[in-house]
Amino acid sequence: MAPAKKSDQEISAEFTSYYLQRATQEFAEDLDKVRAADDFKNDALQILVSALQQGTALFSPEEQRRIVTAAPLEDPSKK
Repeated sequence: MAPAKKSDQEISAEFTSYYLQRATQEFAEDLDKVRAADDFKNDALQILVSALQQGTALFSPEEQRRIVTAAPLEDPSKK
């Protein structure tokens, strides 16, 4: 029996999680430098996360679905 097809909303949520995970891995050193800056305030963290999330808009729903269904999504709790 084939698994149920995920809704666009489910795909978008999974893709956003995957995208943020990959972006933070790739830019870990740069993000640490930004967070360590003297003028970085705690309320800036939400702005930083929001800015990273905006990168998901570069991918069409079809691309997001393809990536989510092809990529072995890592469970961050298992690290």
